Amino acid sequence: MGKTLVYSFVARGTTVLADHAEVSGNFASVAAQCLQKLPSSNNRFSYNCDGHTFNYHVHDGFTYCVVATESAGRQLPIGFIERVKEDFAKKYSGGKARNATVNSLKREYGPKLKEHMRYCDQHPEEIDKLAKVKAQVTEVKGVMMQNIEKVLISFTATISN
Repeated sequence: MGKTLVYSFVARGTTVLADHAEVSGNFASVAAQCLQKLPSSNNRFSYNCDGHTFNYHVHDGFTYCVVATESAGRQLPIGFIERVKEDFAKKYSGGKARNATVNSLKREYGPKLKEHMRYCDQHPEEIDKLAKVKAQVTEVKGVMMQNIEKVLISFTATISN
């Protein structure tokens, strides 16, 4: 199987802290242009351009991005981003990334991005399953939160009567 994940980065705001490209192309400049336009709220975004998807996840002030061929589908990029997000948070939760400058983490975290990209490219079935399970867990958590909210509203209404 060829490379389906071709470029990735981790940014704080609009500052790219580390990136890695598996193939040559203008992916970095296109991804950086999109980064400038993303809302800063926690959310996922995906754009299609020239046979590639540009996938972003903004979370707690950091943006995780992977550019994939359209043939990669949706789950593989999402699974990759989840892996990187968890790994990056573990490694840099102490605050080093909060003050890092442009590309200052490239030397130490760029190889980690490469490792994650290659792993995901080589194990797409595993990443797909994991991404689907995480999506289901997130959905169940949302339903549970709504149910708890309804119970609390009902309970509050009962007490005030």
